[in-house]
Amino acid sequence: MKQILFAGVIGLFLTLVGTPLLIKLLARKGYGQYIRDDGPREHASKRGTPTMGGIAFILATVAAYFLAKLVTDYVDPKADAAPTFSGLLVLGLMVGMGIVGFLDDYIKIVKRRSLGLRAKAKMSGQLIVGITFAVLALQFADNRGNTPASTKLSFITDFGWTIGPVLFVLWALFMILAMSNGVNLTDGLDGLATGASVLVFGAYTFIGVWQFQESCANATTLTNPGACYEVRDPLDLAVVASALMGSCLGFLWWNTSPAKIFMGDTGSLALGGVLAGLAICSRTELLVAILGGLFVLITMSVVIQVGSFKLTGKRVFRMAPLQHHFELKGWSEVLVVVRFWIIQGICVIVGLGIFYAGWAADK
Repeated sequence: MKQILFAGVIGLFLTLVGTPLLIKLLARKGYGQYIRDDGPREHASKRGTPTMGGIAFILATVAAYFLAKLVTDYVDPKADAAPTFSGLLVLGLMVGMGIVGFLDDYIKIVKRRSLGLRAKAKMSGQLIVGITFAVLALQFADNRGNTPASTKLSFITDFGWTIGPVLFVLWALFMILAMSNGVNLTDGLDGLATGASVLVFGAYTFIGVWQFQESCANATTLTNPGACYEVRDPLDLAVVASALMGSCLGFLWWNTSPAKIFMGDTGSLALGGVLAGLAICSRTELLVAILGGLFVLITMSVVIQVGSFKLTGKRVFRMAPLQHHFELKGWSEVLVVVRFWIIQGICVIVGLGIFYAGWAADK
């Protein structure tokens, strides 16, 4: 449990201290944000704000994870602080998606190509990272035969028949692409995606701790051995989630309105990818749609807008994604962000309530 606390605190400290240094570096190189001309007029003042800030919390999360291991091993040599395959795979997914996002940001800013990576190149990068994660997640079984991921679908735990490795890879790719695009679409206002991510990673920290305490590996000490979780490395997933929560919270200090830095695709693709990875490895694949309900809601607003315009020639919203619709209705940016955070908080509460209810019902 010490690892979880250390990871969160170290991640928070590293982004609080490191992000200003990154801001200075990016500003000196002129790596400023491109602002679309058809967006809300108020956003024009943001042009030139340093972007690619995702670098800060990606590096901080990875460093916090490994430093938490070292500190825990020093403080309590008897504790098992070794990195696990589940933790490393989820971190690898985050870094891989972050690299794809970084290339997209770099081309937008440095090469002055507003659309960044070409669609095929961007999709190819995401597919390579996603397939690599999905294939490796079905390897490395522990002494109970559990691999980091399962070929069964899951809600609060695995259910139903196995879908097989090929369909699992396709399902994992869908989740990774959906969550990455969801966070990317949400990242349109100062601090919105960052704050929402803090709440979701907090939920996954709780889920990892709970699954560890109720693990089937400890079934002999449980009241009802049938009500347990077959998750390979739940405690280490909680360490990763805590490191992410702390790193994003520290980044939010600089990313909140008025933002001194934006996360860019570097950050949004990484956060979406790691969120999908946590869901897959913790066997909460469908539950993540509730826990990350704000990302789903904003993604659906774009789907509805595009679908309505193509079918009827009419728009449902003044502008999509949804946060810009409310801006154009006269809401201030801060008002939209805070109210959307509240929506995300409600989603997390509902998701954790369902998670707990499922465990209580089995008890």
